[in-house]
Amino acid sequence: MTSRLKKYWGITSTWQLLVIFWVFAITGSASVYVAKPFLNFIGLSRDAFPDAWWSGWIYWTLRILLIFPFYQVLLVLFGWLFGQFKFFWNFEKKMLSRMGLGRFFS
Repeated sequence: MTSRLKKYWGITSTWQLLVIFWVFAITGSASVYVAKPFLNFIGLSRDAFPDAWWSGWIYWTLRILLIFPFYQVLLVLFGWLFGQFKFFWNFEKKMLSRMGLGRFFS
């Protein structure tokens, strides 16, 4: 499996693959941690929603949509800190172009 990922991503060493996995793991946790004060600042705490059956869906949908930009920025930042900027910058451009935002990176 690792050799297929290395070939697909165009990387050469298992160490580089481990670093990339670490960056993905750290970024996921950090984006939620960093976004929490921002979400509280804009008033998006769980207490701000009524106790209706639909409020949980709205809360989590908004939270995930707001955490997404933090994740994108932190992914490139942590990639740079761990010496993998080129990989993560290309990864970001590819992911955002698939979401229809590629015109910003042409």
